[in-house]
Amino acid sequence: MTILPLGRVRLFCTALGPAEGLPLLLVHGWGGDGREWSPHAEALAGRFRVIVPDLRGHGRSEVPDQGNTPAEMADDLAALLGRLDTGPTVVVGHSMGGQVVNLLAVRHPVLVRSVVALDPAHGAHGDEVTRIPARLARYRALGAGAAADFVAGAFSPVAPVGLRTAHVRTVLGTPDHVIAQAYAGMYTDPDAVGVRPHSEAYLRRRTRRALTVWTSAEAAAWERDTLHVPGSRVEHWPDSGHYLHEEHPERTVRLIQEWAADEARTGPGRA
Repeated sequence: MTILPLGRVRLFCTALGPAEGLPLLLVHGWGGDGREWSPHAEALAGRFRVIVPDLRGHGRSEVPDQGNTPAEMADDLAALLGRLDTGPTVVVGHSMGGQVVNLLAVRHPVLVRSVVALDPAHGAHGDEVTRIPARLARYRALGAGAAADFVAGAFSPVAPVGLRTAHVRTVLGTPDHVIAQAYAGMYTDPDAVGVRPHSEAYLRRRTRRALTVWTSAEAAAWERDTLHVPGSRVEHWPDSGHYLHEEHPERTVRLIQEWAADEARTGPGRA
């Protein structure tokens, strides 16, 4: 599968696994692309229908001049799942992708069985919030070059050799205006949900059960207090950098397999 025209944007997308398998959507984060899910997709494809898109403005997908925001990306994914006729899907996202799949679950719940969010881009608070305006100004001025500085510092000391360099190269290939628009869409636009009070409001609207994995103990404790759908849970992985799914691919695959297998046993997403 290559480029799919969705009526709003053209997305690059690949699919692995049996067409009749439980559908899994694997979504990358800010300045990334679907290649980061390659080992997970291969491992999961023996049992599941695995769909891996590049978000708008990223990778091999179309790069609009405007609208490169998580909300628009969530609506793109809704159009993608409709085009592929997946039915209710287990949606998995990392970082900004975690925000995107949660927005997908809120805006298009009929398409979502459940959510798995890995170190998602929501719940910002305290000093992190005070730094947002200066960061956005740098991204608007310097684009991907400034984003590469953040990405380079996002790995733990035990990250696999080459992983940092691969991500720096990928983010440097992301158009500058996409970097700035996506960051604003996460944290400062009128409908942004990345800052904690706004995160709490949109998480209250989520009607599908969710599994969230945090590298921060404080963030994990905070999100546990937001859970209201039975069967939802939060885990804390203290031995990980931000790209936890790539630092620990086997553990991540097991996590998704077990979660998705439970979905297969219990039926479509529940309100």
